[in-house]
Amino acid sequence: MKIDRVHFYVEDAKVWRDWFVHHLGFQTVADRITSFHTCTEVVKSGDVCFFLSSPLLPTSPVAEFLRQYPPGVADVAFAVEDVESAIALAQKHGATILQPIQERQVGTAFLKCGKIAAWGGLTHTLIERRYGEMKESLNFSSSSITAIDHIVLNVEVGELNRAVAWYENILDFQPQQAFKIKTNRSALHSQVMISRNASVQLPINEPASSNSQIQEFLDVNRGPGIQHIALRTTNLVSAIAKFRASGLSLLSVPESYYSQLKQRPGLPLSPQELEAIAQQEILVDWQEYTPLEGGNTAPLLLQIFTQPIFEQPTFFFEFIERRYQAQGFGEGNFRALFEAIESEQIKRGTLQ
Repeated sequence: MKIDRVHFYVEDAKVWRDWFVHHLGFQTVADRITSFHTCTEVVKSGDVCFFLSSPLLPTSPVAEFLRQYPPGVADVAFAVEDVESAIALAQKHGATILQPIQERQVGTAFLKCGKIAAWGGLTHTLIERRYGEMKESLNFSSSSITAIDHIVLNVEVGELNRAVAWYENILDFQPQQAFKIKTNRSALHSQVMISRNASVQLPINEPASSNSQIQEFLDVNRGPGIQHIALRTTNLVSAIAKFRASGLSLLSVPESYYSQLKQRPGLPLSPQELEAIAQQEILVDWQEYTPLEGGNTAPLLLQIFTQPIFEQPTFFFEFIERRYQAQGFGEGNFRALFEAIESEQIKRGTLQ
């Protein structure tokens, strides 16, 4: 299993196509979906593919979605080896089948697709490519963004265990790391789920306090949904410098964060590297390591987060770089993100 594409429902697909091209260096792909009631644009960077749909008529499914929820992620599609088995497993465990398996040809690939309901307005399309991966004629390798690292789902208070069981039973995911983050102001619980082949990582969050940023998301989103998508890059400092130059708004990190970082033993960065990272306000976390001949091999995690990209404080992007086979999610970065979003909540007046 792997993430095939993510489908956003927005008010103007062409405006958001241009946003991804201008701010994040995505490239436009020829429209894949044509409909009299819906406009769909496709953008791609590396292995990342986003569909952007907006309504042309009130009868569009996108219009119906936007009457219930603010703009955001409507569908996360997974590529699977055997879509019939995947849909049968979902049915066995009580999933709602929204679209039975259909076959169609796209370019040189023959696709078999089915769709199931997930949480809130979110759905999952399951896709089997019978004759190998479809190859695009365009080259997307020049972009800073190479792949989707993980996708984060927020669910209602008390629903975390049920959501974890749902992904275990329906899509055969497995639990990985768990977090309980608490500050003086608010708290959340999180459980990371991964696919059997470890290609898909899906952290699931629930609020653990009534004023949690997760609860704010649920209130504004009018239910569960995708909070953010982490996009992977091989050189985060360079990528963020480009994104800032394009006008992308990112969360701020206080200078004290880097002072504290220097006090932590085993910092696997040179002073010059840390200065460049601090200049771009990137979060740093690492695992303890045993020095080996040839230099520093501590698994290192670099992360940074955008402001919410839509008008309301719901969906945002994360950018991530993993060095030396860094796995999972650093609790230090998780807490720093939580505190950075708390600062934005205070500015909005939703957290005292």
